[in-house]
Amino acid sequence: MSKEKWTTDNIPNLTGKVIIVTGGNSGIGYESVKAFAEKGAQVVMASRSAEKAQVAKTEIRKSTPNGDIVVMALDLMDFASIRKFASDFKAKFDRLDVLLNNAGIMNTPYSLTKDGLESQMGTNHFGHFLLTGLLFDRITGTPNARVVNVSSGLHKSGKMDFDNLLFEKGQDYSPLSAYSRSKLANLLFTYELQRKFEASKSDNIAVAAHPGVSKTNLVNHLEKNWGYKLLLSVFQLVMQSQEQGALPQIRASVDPNVKGGEYYGPGGFNEMRGLPVIVPSNEASHNQADAAKLWAVSEKLTGVEYKFS
Repeated sequence: MSKEKWTTDNIPNLTGKVIIVTGGNSGIGYESVKAFAEKGAQVVMASRSAEKAQVAKTEIRKSTPNGDIVVMALDLMDFASIRKFASDFKAKFDRLDVLLNNAGIMNTPYSLTKDGLESQMGTNHFGHFLLTGLLFDRITGTPNARVVNVSSGLHKSGKMDFDNLLFEKGQDYSPLSAYSRSKLANLLFTYELQRKFEASKSDNIAVAAHPGVSKTNLVNHLEKNWGYKLLLSVFQLVMQSQEQGALPQIRASVDPNVKGGEYYGPGGFNEMRGLPVIVPSNEASHNQADAAKLWAVSEKLTGVEYKFS
């Protein structure tokens, strides 16, 4: 267990920084928006529900009355919504210091996005891949900007199957296998993006994080599962608050000592809880052939092409 103690007290002054947090109206996204706003950043709270986001913004403003929070609509299950968000953002902002790709869905029944992709891969990976690509000129135009992708310890059970990447017509689908695959995809994307940044000698970086075991609304579908109910009393012993669960991605986003390609998670037992430290990811997440193949598929399915100088 690491003795390193990084908390919100270590966040530097963020005045002048522009940060996007997807899924910023609840859970660890909400805590991230709050922490960034408290330190002076201009934070874009990107949310599928503008109404819920406004409620969240009002709540944050109670403790941070001067917090500069901009609510913008973003539905990661709809490419048209992602394109509109990117266009609207670029009309308002000429820089982007941090893109925190936090939003996600977990353990959902088989369903499709509006563009016909399996919903967990479509939301957790492809939606964020498209968003990052559409905002890429703002990212690369901002010195030392970073892309932070939120993965999960469950990436370790994820398997990439490029013959049936999106569980066509529900073939071989299970909620957990799709979620784990999407979280592995988050890491493959992060590491490949970092390699491309380095190859182009960019000062931008790509980083990843995971929250450990945190009590957020992501577990809503799990609570309907009898197995989860049976183990809930055990989970409660290791579950940490969403405030603490947000710390790894907050650190990945703003700690000036973070380096590209690093992965942050809780430093306690089995990375389930604790303060944020650098943690390892599995061998599959570092498979460069899979990363290159996923990148090519992602560009084809989303229609976005990243421009490296």
